[in-house]
Amino acid sequence: MKQKMTAVLAAAVLTLGVTGTAQAGTLEDVQSRGVLRCVVSTGIAGFAQPDANGVWGGFDVDFCRATAAAVLGDAGKIEAVTSTGKTRFTKLNAGEGDVLWRNTTVTFSRDVGVKLRFHGINYYDGQGFMVKKSLGISSAKELNGASVCIQTGTTTELNLADYFSSNGMDYEPVTIETNDEARQNYEGDRCDVYTTDASGLASTRSALPDPDAHMVLPEIISKEPLGPATRHGDDQWSDIITWVLNATITAEELGVTSANVDEQKGSNNPEVRRLLGVDGSQGSELGLSNDWAYQIIKQIGNYGEIFERNIGVNTPLGIARGLNALWTDGGLIYSPPFR
Repeated sequence: MKQKMTAVLAAAVLTLGVTGTAQAGTLEDVQSRGVLRCVVSTGIAGFAQPDANGVWGGFDVDFCRATAAAVLGDAGKIEAVTSTGKTRFTKLNAGEGDVLWRNTTVTFSRDVGVKLRFHGINYYDGQGFMVKKSLGISSAKELNGASVCIQTGTTTELNLADYFSSNGMDYEPVTIETNDEARQNYEGDRCDVYTTDASGLASTRSALPDPDAHMVLPEIISKEPLGPATRHGDDQWSDIITWVLNATITAEELGVTSANVDEQKGSNNPEVRRLLGVDGSQGSELGLSNDWAYQIIKQIGNYGEIFERNIGVNTPLGIARGLNALWTDGGLIYSPPFR
């Protein structure tokens, strides 16, 4: 009897092991589907927004495309899953999206409590305030009694309460769900002030009929490190998202661009050769083809190209690199080595 029971238990363990091994991970799901589903915002100019033909583009969307280039070999094979501040985590955890590439702040509670896994920072930001110049205000310290448009379900909402409380000021919150709704309320004078991440303010200001009639106040009241997220429990997929971001940064560090990436395959630099899959086995270790990073750079470009194309100083947003410059240029953008 004891021998029979042992045999049954061994068979059960073996079955569980086989079942666990056979369960498809996110990479297998994406490759089987042939489309990568990215959780994005409902629309923020320069970061994630559909064009007149419904094709999504922007800084966040380019990282989604970079992921598709790495795992599917085609940056165009994406689906944008739109979300508000309230629904983004629910949609990701419910499996409606494969990865969140959206202006989302990394915090302890989101990483631990919401059961997300964050994979580095692709944009260093901070919360600010935008007002009409006609108000004659030059500092956030002058906003006592102001009505403030604020998106619910965000760190912005909590930062605002802390800032006004610590400075002994009162405010009237005007809660909204999306950036478009905030812009409409702000334009319609339903609120005196719009507060969100400084990048979002630059985006909103660029979309106003007369951007020069508005100003972003000098105070930055928070740290808002923005980065991609996935669900807990899939280490392979977590590694892929982490190194997709790192590949774009490393490419800029090494001077590899979408224009010279083919030439760079012949480089004598060992790290360039590993990055582009000429040497090493990093692609197979991730479960991808050896040219996965080459495909990112060829189809989308390096981090600097993504930044300048969508939100840089020569775009309507006009954002300087600042903290988002490479570490070698005094910024915070830095990748672990490819070795």
